[in-house]
Amino acid sequence: MKLSQLTAKPQLIDIHLDDEDTIKEFGEPIEFWTWDRQPMDTFMKLANATGNDTGGIINIVKTLILDEKGKEILKDDVMLPTHVLMKAIAKVTELLGK
Repeated sequence: MKLSQLTAKPQLIDIHLDDEDTIKEFGEPIEFWTWDRQPMDTFMKLANATGNDTGGIINIVKTLILDEKGKEILKDDVMLPTHVLMKAIAKVTELLGK
C-alpha cells in the first residue's frame, strides 16, 4: 500500500463523555466534535507540550474541542468546568494516539 492512499480530508467526528460520573452529574452524555485528522503543526505542538506548560496545552486543545459545525467552543472568556475540560482533553488525546 502506498502512503498516499491513506490521505484524506479531515472529517468531523463526534465524541461523547459518557462515563458514570458525567452521566450522574449531567443526566446525559456530553457531546462535542473534533477532526479525525489534525494538521502536523497541531499534532507536533501537542506532542512537544510539557506538563509544566498547562496553559500551552490548553491553548492547543482549545483548537481541538469543537461544535457540530467545526467551530471552537472555547474562545475569549468562555471556559468549561475544569473536570469536564480534563475529560475532554483526555478523550481528544486518546483519539490522537490511535
